[in-house]
Amino acid sequence: MTDSATVPDLIDHALAAYADLTALGEDVEDEWSYVNDLSASWTDRLERISADRAGAEATAAQVAAVDQAVAEIAAISDPHRAIDWLSTFPQVVLVALGEQP
Repeated sequence: MTDSATVPDLIDHALAAYADLTALGEDVEDEWSYVNDLSASWTDRLERISADRAGAEATAAQVAAVDQAVAEIAAISDPHRAIDWLSTFPQVVLVALGEQP
């Protein structure tokens, strides 16, 4: 991401990575419903924040933090570990954006 990103840009970036994480977690068949319910809940929350902060400029620190969190989940290849991060990643993004997790 660029340093001139908006908060909604960062959330879009995070949600794209989160969709990949969700898809990886879906590989655990016994957890499919849990994975999708959890993903939908966090996605809704992040989308509401994006709408609430439309046009808000992100700081360089926020861009760096979200980029680092996205890089962290991009390195995950184990579906069980992906499931662990389905609730952690959105909270990291929220904290990076100055929101309550």
